[in-house]
Amino acid sequence: MNSDEVRRQWADRTGEYSPEYYAYHGPNDTSEAVRAALDRYVDRTDPVLELGCSSGRHLAHLQDHGFEDLAGIEVNDEAVAVMAHTYPALATGATLHTGTIEDVAPGFADGQFGAVFSVETLQHLHPDSAWVFPELARIADGVLVTVENEGDPSKSGDPPVSYVNDEFPLYHRDWGEVFTDLGLEEVAARPGDRDTMRVFRVPG
Repeated sequence: MNSDEVRRQWADRTGEYSPEYYAYHGPNDTSEAVRAALDRYVDRTDPVLELGCSSGRHLAHLQDHGFEDLAGIEVNDEAVAVMAHTYPALATGATLHTGTIEDVAPGFADGQFGAVFSVETLQHLHPDSAWVFPELARIADGVLVTVENEGDPSKSGDPPVSYVNDEFPLYHRDWGEVFTDLGLEEVAARPGDRDTMRVFRVPG
């Protein structure tokens, strides 16, 4: 599966793992973990960007806890309508950029966001898209948070890859290595049953 096929698969996603699916399940323990991390390292008035926000359940949780300047990138056009229906306050108060991370992120200014975070999103980026990781470090001014399935390094491939429901790929990376190699400082790491949460501080 090439990078274009991976992006198209998520842009057209319906049913399981679609924006409607995540809206139905709503904010969860991960939403709260992200909120707690951001509360520790940034102000609630700082701009926050979620990568792969879907219908906005994590952003809605942040908004409910006083974060004021929220934005998201989402490749699936359905997310706009689902967000408007499920989280109307977020839909009117946040900025949703529809498109791929690769297309949208380079258009942001250096250090535009006090916090950038992803939840099970970067794990879907094809190896051909690894050039975007420095862009993510560039646009973060305070912290970058990843909650990703780092997987089993015994899997084959570079990076190792597995498939969900034999359908779409997960590219397992050590995000601590990826972002510290780009000059960020890892200040927290919490392995979980499936995902590892890491918090990186931007120097300066």
